[in-house]
Amino acid sequence: MKNLLTAIILLTSFSGSFAQDFAKRVAEARTAYSAGKLDDSRFAMQQALQELDMTTGKEILKLLPTTLENQAANTATDNVAGASGFIGVIVHRDYGTAPDASKIEIITNSPLIGTLNALMAVPMLTNNADQKVIRIHGYKALLAKNGGSDGTKPNYQIQMPLQSSMIMIDAPGKTPEQITKIAEGLPVAEIAKLIQ
Repeated sequence: MKNLLTAIILLTSFSGSFAQDFAKRVAEARTAYSAGKLDDSRFAMQQALQELDMTTGKEILKLLPTTLENQAANTATDNVAGASGFIGVIVHRDYGTAPDASKIEIITNSPLIGTLNALMAVPMLTNNADQKVIRIHGYKALLAKNGGSDGTKPNYQIQMPLQSSMIMIDAPGKTPEQITKIAEGLPVAEIAKLIQ
């Protein structure tokens, strides 16, 4: 019910074109349902939900800051992609320049959430030299080290579950402190509110 209310609020706040497409898909679903064509009804509803997910992803991009830890956003690489049913959408933004660009991805309806939450619930597994549980704006997150065992500089990643969605941050060449500051620069509470 809460998700339906959120969908209605988002629907009324977006452009008329989206509202017409969304309303058209819902009308198609009702018509197909009334005619007993349940598969057609399901398909039309999936299309409507995918349009809603894509619009939500574009709203998430608007929430992301233009700079993080002195790195400017590369808005030319911004992307919202996905397929409703398996996952919602993947919202992508880069900060800085290659090869040291930091990458932010928000994955709605992520299939990895259960695994990540189970991993973070067992302190013996997560509090070691390669990973640890941290808090970002009151949310638990996993800070993991990738590589570095062969003498190369390690890369760090943060994975932060937000109910059924996840924020992933990759920051090549950054220290654990720097990637944590990048994560703290994100409007996590606002993103969580939008995707709930």
